[in-house]
Amino acid sequence: MPDPDVLVAGEALVDFLPDRSGPLQDVEMFSRRAGGAPANVAIALARLDERPWFLSNLSTDAFGEFLADTLAAERIPERFLTRDEEHRTTLAFVSHDANADRNFEFYRTATADQHIDPSVVKDDALRTISWVVLGGVAFANEPTRTRLLDFAERAHEHGCTIVLDPNRRPELWPDAATYERVLSKVLTFTDICKVSDEDLVSTRFDYESPDALLDAGPHTVVSTCGADGARVVASEDAPWGPAEYDHGGYAVEPTDTTGAGDAFLAGVLYGLANGEPLDETLAFANAVAALTTTEQGAIAALPDREAVAAFRDRSEKGGRNS
Repeated sequence: MPDPDVLVAGEALVDFLPDRSGPLQDVEMFSRRAGGAPANVAIALARLDERPWFLSNLSTDAFGEFLADTLAAERIPERFLTRDEEHRTTLAFVSHDANADRNFEFYRTATADQHIDPSVVKDDALRTISWVVLGGVAFANEPTRTRLLDFAERAHEHGCTIVLDPNRRPELWPDAATYERVLSKVLTFTDICKVSDEDLVSTRFDYESPDALLDAGPHTVVSTCGADGARVVASEDAPWGPAEYDHGGYAVEPTDTTGAGDAFLAGVLYGLANGEPLDETLAFANAVAALTTTEQGAIAALPDREAVAAFRDRSEKGGRNS
């Protein structure tokens, strides 16, 4: 089997999902799930037969062992996974509102994902990698922030296509100014940026016109709109040329939206890495995301390519495509 063409970098953590919707203080029982946006993206790609490298740091505590076992079961190579005896695993407790949208309460003090070591990815490895995917949460704290900024610059110099998901979590950052400063720096190395409305709230970028991100570095911006689908816009600097497409999404009854954006990004990466046109890539990514909302947990419902094809066959006529 050839080495992966995609490398995903960022955190793996454990989500605790509630047994009912409503405020966290009203929840009595939780179920444990592997999570973390970059880990979700990596596993989603593996399910789609685009097995990636995963650059992360896992604790050797019980939760870290659970995460390592989960990644191994999904055939994620461990070459760039380091293990950490000193730091614990990040935990996230999830609550759902009536629309299955979620909020997170993080327990993330001096945890293993804040000590990712990109130096394990040597230059000879970068020469064989075409796509580097960065999750924004990993930039929230040192020393991983500086390490990943240096890694992004190194990957950029090696000609890798840099893909960024800001995944804004204000509660994990020291302040808004730090978030904006770091985001601006990362964007200078970014080729493709995937954003949601939550990512751009309270920053210098106006969500009403996410195309403004094209002036900050990326040549392609993909923006998700929840149940209303997604949009992609590309500048003349993009390898696929200037373009703009909208897709209205697919109608499903959501159970849990955790990980839908990560599944969407995996769908985008799969399409682009396999040379699909932007409009088909957007439709495919929307289908992957829609299917992911139909079960609890980000990973449990991640589909394979056959499931996505079957879903699209059933849904195209009744969906909200535009």
